[in-house]
Amino acid sequence: MTMLTQQLADARADHTTLASLSPELIPADMGAAYAIQHELLAMRGARIGGWKIGAKSAEGAIQGAPLPSTDLHADGARLPRAHYTPLGLELEIAFRFGRHFEPSANAYHEVEVLDAIDSMAATIEIVASRFAQWPNVDKLAQLADLQNHGALIVGEFTKYRRDFPFVAPALGFTFEGQDVVKATPSNPCGDPRRLLTWLVNHCTQHHRIAVTPDMIVTTGSYTGMFFPQHAGTARGQIDGLAPVSVTLE
Repeated sequence: MTMLTQQLADARADHTTLASLSPELIPADMGAAYAIQHELLAMRGARIGGWKIGAKSAEGAIQGAPLPSTDLHADGARLPRAHYTPLGLELEIAFRFGRHFEPSANAYHEVEVLDAIDSMAATIEIVASRFAQWPNVDKLAQLADLQNHGALIVGEFTKYRRDFPFVAPALGFTFEGQDVVKATPSNPCGDPRRLLTWLVNHCTQHHRIAVTPDMIVTTGSYTGMFFPQHAGTARGQIDGLAPVSVTLE
């Protein structure tokens, strides 16, 4: 276990932030950052309830993080604002698979992964950091911090549709009734389904972890990031999916 793992675990447990990050604690590479992610969950005794994955462009590199099951909440959850800093909100689409992907000697192919998608749902991710200087923090340190994950609120799942307009769905996202979408909704990765094969092979090839039907895989924001300045309720509606909401108290 690294010193950074311990500091991040303590900050998560106490809902605090680290005033500074010593250069010698920065993960040496992505492999080290991913190792810290799993150390964090092990320290908390938390099982993997899902994953967050994303990319900054349609051809960009993909990154991800495991989500502790304790950080997953049902639609309508009420959560304390003070537990999340800086508290950004994102409206996303999540998927679940209809089969297990077990660790294997060979990588899984995209067709096999996409054929296994079973259901999808709207989600709201609460973005939070354990670093007081966020976003001006080393990217590998942010990756180690579960890629700035705070919590995930999950709407009701519906059956997967291949013809769903994943690149640019019609949607609405409000906070206390006010529209908070400031640009044309889109996911920077393009079609978020392209992320799923990476996730399956990241888990089964590199970490020897099975991907199971109960895991919720959320795939990046369509709405940028909104930072509420007071308590209230955020509501997301993606056409064709059940609505999702969270109240910050």
